[in-house]
Amino acid sequence: MAKRRVLPIIECTKLRKIFRTPKRMPGPLGALRSLVSRAYEERAAVDAVSFRLEPGELVGYIGPNGAGKSTTIKMLTGILVPTSGEVRVAGIVPWRQRKENGRNIGVVFGQRSQLYWDLPLIESFELLRAIYGIGRDQYRRNLDEFIEILQLGDFLRTPVRQLSLGQRMRGDFAAALLHGPRVVYLDEPTIGLDVVAKESIREFIARINSERGTTVILTTHDLADVERLCRRIILIDRGTLIYDGDIERIKTEYGQFRTLIVRFSEHVARPALEGAELVNTEDSSARFRFNRNLQRADLLVRQASERYSVEDVSLEEPDLESIIRRIYVEGYQSSSAENGA
Repeated sequence: MAKRRVLPIIECTKLRKIFRTPKRMPGPLGALRSLVSRAYEERAAVDAVSFRLEPGELVGYIGPNGAGKSTTIKMLTGILVPTSGEVRVAGIVPWRQRKENGRNIGVVFGQRSQLYWDLPLIESFELLRAIYGIGRDQYRRNLDEFIEILQLGDFLRTPVRQLSLGQRMRGDFAAALLHGPRVVYLDEPTIGLDVVAKESIREFIARINSERGTTVILTTHDLADVERLCRRIILIDRGTLIYDGDIERIKTEYGQFRTLIVRFSEHVARPALEGAELVNTEDSSARFRFNRNLQRADLLVRQASERYSVEDVSLEEPDLESIIRRIYVEGYQSSSAENGA
């Protein structure tokens, strides 16, 4: 029996968005000319971006400020109409069928809220139930679950304007998921939160993705969120998609340098290991930097133990933040060429 093909929940094909801004000429005469014959400058905020997401994926969509992340999300939600290209979300063209698309998606913006500022949190939920036409049973079931997971019970009757940032964010997550959307867009969902609140939100995101099969697109500058939650990242820069794949793959391709930390039983002035660069020494410890593609860690450990009296060794892998920062600064091509990709 032939295996049934699973259709992508999100499909973008050569998606492009051009913004036109009036070109202003200097001086009074230039202003007069602009009124008679206006010239425009064009800027591609998103340029030929293509990707597919399968149902139930949790993907990090990342890039520096001005890369085109928010513009992409606005086209996926139907707020913006693309200049060219195609996009479908759950089989729907977002800007043509805005109401239908709205029922399929949930959105959480870290710096904006969909809650009603002067109303108690529970009344915001009741209004959203009416707006989306959520059945009483589904509403009660979802609300009870979110109250338990997000610990909303203590401030359900509190006006939104009196909530702390962490409490409001938990309320926003519940509000975005009350109607059971198939796709959720999260834009900086943990911005400004303390360590405990961040971990609570991360656990909630992971849970609704795994238990409900909700597809999640996470855009954030906090790469700890991405590394904690996502297996796949899509990296965009200057409107162009430059990487789409596993986090482990980008670590292998661009994070080839590892750090070996050796703690000696006694002070060693200038320790040296062949195939590794001494980064620094502190007390009785030394840090060595080496290329994983050219040198094996176990051989360096053996070399250290043969040359010196070693008390302990540990290995540091490059974190995602340092890798992405390097790609932002050096560019995709230079990083790729250096790694022989």
